[in-house]
Amino acid sequence: MAKLDIDWLAVFVEIYRTQSVSRAADTLGLAQANASIALGKLRRHFNDRLFTRTSRGMEPTPYAQHIYPDIAATVDCLTRLAGPRAAFDAASAEREFRICMTDISEVVVLPVLVNHLRATAPGLRVQAERISTDSPRRLEAGEIDLAVGFMPHLEAGFYQQTLFEQNFVGLAAENHPRLQSRPDREAFLAEGHIIVTTSGTGHYIVDKLMAQHGYNRRVVLKVPSFLGVARIVAQTELLVIVPRRLGETLAAQERVRMFDPPLALPHFAVKQHWHERFHADAGNLWLRRTLAQLLGR
Repeated sequence: MAKLDIDWLAVFVEIYRTQSVSRAADTLGLAQANASIALGKLRRHFNDRLFTRTSRGMEPTPYAQHIYPDIAATVDCLTRLAGPRAAFDAASAEREFRICMTDISEVVVLPVLVNHLRATAPGLRVQAERISTDSPRRLEAGEIDLAVGFMPHLEAGFYQQTLFEQNFVGLAAENHPRLQSRPDREAFLAEGHIIVTTSGTGHYIVDKLMAQHGYNRRVVLKVPSFLGVARIVAQTELLVIVPRRLGETLAAQERVRMFDPPLALPHFAVKQHWHERFHADAGNLWLRRTLAQLLGR
């Protein structure tokens, strides 16, 4: 059996709809002779007359009636595929975006994003979860749309974009009895410290650099998350090092103040990450652009 030409199927559909070879040709922008040639090839391919001339026009045969729904659906599908990619209309869309992020991003990113969605895209929802060792696989599988945080070990197949850069600051209780300004090395090391052990934040950079410069902090408390650290600092005399944007947020919520550490700490980039499979997905693209615009200051 000869291969079936897609253009022939469009002729079949239009003849079926218009009951006329000439009207079908006009609709498709073809010469009538070319439409007639296509019909002849279809008849040979299916070994059926397909259409018979009557007083009412070109009437389909029983076999043509049988295959018409499948052929019409195929032509419609191919027409959509050949056209431009559908845009993502956030204002009217109904969709849940799944984002894995660090606990820092829960504090810094989520309120900004949720308030923006409420104002501009009320049908969009967010499901947040923590970055884990399984996050790259879940991004690749489409179980997560986006990852926000510090993920330096992603392998090939992932895109990344810097949302913002920041450095580190210290937090102390607002009424700390000894630290009222930027402490020197001696004063800094004399205090008790909190270490946050969560992954995906780049916080290990701080520990590594301080160790290299001989800053042997007296670690009194280790906690797995940044979420409760400001309350602990506010109610104790302990110090903690946090990313600056988180420090700004926490200082507005608790009775803590920021200070610059005595050792200059490096800047680092907070990035969003996605898999190449979803690089051209209209919704994913909209989400990435939105986060970049909201957070890029």
